[in-house]
Amino acid sequence: MASERWVFGYGSLMWRPGFPFAERRAATLHGRRRAFCIYSVHHRGTYERPGLVLGLAPGGATRGAAYRVSEADWAETYAYLMEREQPTETYIEARRQVRLEDGRRVDALTFLSDVGHPQWAGVLRLDRQAELIADAKGLSGPNVEYLRDLVNHLREMGVRDAAMERLLGMVERL
Repeated sequence: MASERWVFGYGSLMWRPGFPFAERRAATLHGRRRAFCIYSVHHRGTYERPGLVLGLAPGGATRGAAYRVSEADWAETYAYLMEREQPTETYIEARRQVRLEDGRRVDALTFLSDVGHPQWAGVLRLDRQAELIADAKGLSGPNVEYLRDLVNHLREMGVRDAAMERLLGMVERL
């Protein structure tokens, strides 16, 4: 239905949405890839010691979770998402079509990386990502916990992301 409200999550929204939803489905977004490409100065780092968080960088495809939110819960959910995802406005709020696991295609609220934002880290070597993540800590806790949660949740979904698993190994060795 055109009036349905969906939210696409590719990072912590997958395991900790924080809002009521009527339906949750595995989903794929084409044209964007999950990457540690945003300097975090709020949730997983500080201005003095930035960490890294996920963004949707141009290219590729991303497997994540789509949530259908009832119209009655939408206003509160949207306000919550703006506060959670946009404390420093590093993302571009967009509506993008995602393919649900059952084949349906739905338009979902999606937060895309703003490549023009000062916190855009761009493409960083894996060893540089590991250095940034290893010791960073922000309001939501240590940066490494975010990476560990991501890898564990992807495994639970049946997704083996070799680069993220390698990155986690590098961070844990540091």
